[in-house]
Amino acid sequence: MKFNLKLKSHLGLVISLFVMFCLATTTLNAQNIKNEEIASNSEKDSKDKKKRRRSKKSKLPDIDLSHWKVTLPITNDKGKPHEIEPPEILDFASNEIAKPYMYIDSTKGAIVFHAMPTDSKTKNTKYTRSELREQMVPGENNVNWTFDDGAYMRGLIEMDEVTKDDNGKYHRVIIMQIHGRLTNAQRDMIGEDDNNAPPILKIYWDKGKIRVKTKELKNLSAIEPEILHEDAWDDDEGFNFEQEVGFRKFELEVKVSQGKMVIILNRNEYKVYESIHMHKWGVFENYFKAGNYFQTRDEGAYAKVRFYELEVSH
Repeated sequence: MKFNLKLKSHLGLVISLFVMFCLATTTLNAQNIKNEEIASNSEKDSKDKKKRRRSKKSKLPDIDLSHWKVTLPITNDKGKPHEIEPPEILDFASNEIAKPYMYIDSTKGAIVFHAMPTDSKTKNTKYTRSELREQMVPGENNVNWTFDDGAYMRGLIEMDEVTKDDNGKYHRVIIMQIHGRLTNAQRDMIGEDDNNAPPILKIYWDKGKIRVKTKELKNLSAIEPEILHEDAWDDDEGFNFEQEVGFRKFELEVKVSQGKMVIILNRNEYKVYESIHMHKWGVFENYFKAGNYFQTRDEGAYAKVRFYELEVSH
């Protein structure tokens, strides 16, 4: 009887130890599984973070260049400003000629237009540019629009870098334009050798502010052919928006309709041109320009302008 009690006691102890061992093993296995899951999740999180960092570091600008050509501050083999038209411009980021003057800043998600004084000057100007020219038909300059047709351009822009003159003032840069153009018939009518007409709109980054210049007709009674000559038009006194944009992003919109032109800064400041000058301007064809038209010949000067977004519609 005492032997049976001892045996039962030993069996009970063995069973208890076995149960405790099983529980400990189960707990250990569960902990190992949990540790493996934590390690796996940690590794996954690390990969996700790296992926997000890569994604955050690499951004592309929201700009379709299929209806633009670019003029660069470098000469071609004929000694004229180098231009890249569609479809070649779509691959500008891989173009060795374009790379120093028009390139993607993938950390910002912008196209940078870089210009400095060089021998690459277009006719009737002493300044150089890294600037886009609208082409309604890709590769074709002879198809343009009038104020009666209507037009709209919007850009999200930021001054990246710009040098100062001897007086410590920042050099000026034209960042948007509407340029006039003579039709072939108008060109022949006034005996010109090209289709160039004055720009009806120039928008400057001027010492951290946005300045607008337009044209005014000297003789308000003028009609064709007098009105077609460049010297029939004069510069207006200009207009400065109140807001200082400095080196921050800003949005510019240009809206054109019959006899009217509206420039909007950051959707809260407006400049409206609606006068006889705008109505008379309806005789010309036009095209948009955007980028970096650098306004100095100072030695060692340069400017870099970022375009995050650029869109045009008609």
